[in-house]
Amino acid sequence: MRIPRIYHPERLGVGDEITLDDDAANHVGRVLRMSAGQSLQLFDGSNQIFTAGIVAADKKSVQVKVLTCAPENRESPLDIHLGQVMSRGEKMEFTIQKSIELGVNTITPLLSERCGVRLDAERLDKKLQQWRKIAIAACEQCGRNRIPTIRPAMALDTWCAEAEDGLKLNLHPRASHSINTLPQPVKRVRLLIGPEGGLSAQEITRTATHGFTDILLGPRVLRTETTALTAITALQVRFGDLG
Repeated sequence: MRIPRIYHPERLGVGDEITLDDDAANHVGRVLRMSAGQSLQLFDGSNQIFTAGIVAADKKSVQVKVLTCAPENRESPLDIHLGQVMSRGEKMEFTIQKSIELGVNTITPLLSERCGVRLDAERLDKKLQQWRKIAIAACEQCGRNRIPTIRPAMALDTWCAEAEDGLKLNLHPRASHSINTLPQPVKRVRLLIGPEGGLSAQEITRTATHGFTDILLGPRVLRTETTALTAITALQVRFGDLG
């Protein structure tokens, strides 16, 4: 059996004996039915991996001892901050999960004129906690040892106006530039992905005033979740660590 990877939210050290949090304990003890003497791989967001042995385990609690520690950097040299206008249903969860697998560092959910999601503050906070759990699970699956930041939702104009020293890109079906025509080198990208109905003409004009460059992915119109993943992949191939 593949050794499970588990995130621990507190800093780890060799020799530590710890109790896994409730979600991790449920996965290890109840879902995987692991027992004392078996091994886990832990990570704490510090770009290191830790091997640990289970000291005691049942369906409600799992105690482990940290045995070894080694640095392991699986982060892309390209820092991508994805601004994704919120999409309906499971599409946003899918975008967050797959973007993290592809190496995105920061994700900000955005509200725009044509955003199809309308939630009050309480429901937005619940969504944020859910998205952060998805981010952790994605890192456990794909092998990343740093947890990307999932920021609270904000208005599109507010996000566009934030200071950024990297390249700012807005996907647009009638743009004249493609990712392949962007100058090298690029270390940081702020990538804007609009809603299913696209950004309004006024919003596109305002992104330009904040220094965003319109780019084109290809001749076909993509769904919002496809657009994000295609753009991230193309950026990682050209400037990051794919291919």
